[in-house]
Amino acid sequence: MRMTRGTVLIKPAVAAMAMAVVLGPGLSAVAGPAPERAAPTGTYIAAKGTAAKAIAPEADVSHHGHVSLEGQRLGVLLRTGNRGPSPLEDVTVRLRVSVPLAPGQRLPRGCLRSGSRTVLCGTGALPVAGIVRRATVVLGLTGRPSEVVVRVDTVWNGGASDRNPRNSTHEVLAPSTGDAYVF
Repeated sequence: MRMTRGTVLIKPAVAAMAMAVVLGPGLSAVAGPAPERAAPTGTYIAAKGTAAKAIAPEADVSHHGHVSLEGQRLGVLLRTGNRGPSPLEDVTVRLRVSVPLAPGQRLPRGCLRSGSRTVLCGTGALPVAGIVRRATVVLGLTGRPSEVVVRVDTVWNGGASDRNPRNSTHEVLAPSTGDAYVF
């Protein structure tokens, strides 16, 4: 969010109790009665003039694991967590592979194909610094590539902002040795 003169960030509980917030000479924001539904933990409300709107919660999604390639089989062990400060209802992880996937293969529960080289997997709820979701995805590939590049990233996290995307975006080169290459 771009902050401009006269914009103040306040917690929803504070906004519900406050009748007026003085922002500067000639500027003010008025908070009305408490909303029917409280904003999620870690959510702030931006007030400017007489308008107020919710700002997306912040969460730090991280993906770690390893990739191994042997023959036509690509194995991905994926661990996804949330370092907070806000819990997330669900996260969608995208696995993009540099070679086409074999047709007609079964994917783990919660995963689906999204094109000839992409698989999307939902994690379920990710509480703050709590459960780390683990997924093992084994993919059949067309041909017998000597190496594969796997890209792992978050494609959806419920609209939360992530100030540390470095731990949720990875690119791994996996030669066809059967060895695990960590990300």
